[in-house]
Amino acid sequence: MKFWPSQKKILVILAHPDDPEFFFGATIALWTAQGHQVNYLLMTMGEKGINDSFDDAENIIDIRCKEQREAADILGVETISYLDYKDGMLKPDLDARKKVVAAVRKQKPDIIVTCDPTNYYMNDNYINHPDHRAAGQIVVDAVFPGVQNKLYYPALLAEGLDPHRVEEVWISLPKDPNTIIDVTDTWPIKIRALERHRSQIGEIETFRDHMQSKGTLKGKKLRFEEKFHRIVFR
Repeated sequence: MKFWPSQKKILVILAHPDDPEFFFGATIALWTAQGHQVNYLLMTMGEKGINDSFDDAENIIDIRCKEQREAADILGVETISYLDYKDGMLKPDLDARKKVVAAVRKQKPDIIVTCDPTNYYMNDNYINHPDHRAAGQIVVDAVFPGVQNKLYYPALLAEGLDPHRVEEVWISLPKDPNTIIDVTDTWPIKIRALERHRSQIGEIETFRDHMQSKGTLKGKKLRFEEKFHRIVFR
């Protein structure tokens, strides 16, 4: 499945290491296989995210950044950058918005991917992390109008960060999806990437069974999908 006739520069902006892989890692693998450039901007280093069975909490920031780089390499992601916010403390304030505006103007992506700031409850047994929602709110508020409007953040102009027009925003974990991608072929790549996040996933076979349960039997084959709300600017 191809969405664009030419190669695109895609910037994924989310809260924590492992969010890109969990939310839509199979789609990222699909995009990079098609020749699109994918980069990550993560707003925290995930220092509070740890599986109960993982003991090395003292070096968790180094561990999580290393795991994220290994996972991104499997998916074909080029660069990873981080903002300096504390895990669990992310707020959609004006400081965070300005930092994202600056990052987007610097990287000049065609496509931005984030997550749904309105999705509080993913299903009947999971509450969405507040950092996930905050990251999504920061990103959508930054993209319009701050990224493209030269009257916003004039100090950034002095730094050479001129306004930039993003072509599309893709919202992952959406309450209201309008784009569903069959990622059956790249699902195994997503799983391999997620398995690099050893501090997060717990016992490996239990994790694999859990991820396998996300498939839907269609005919005689198990199919996997990732969903988005896609916004195309005209």
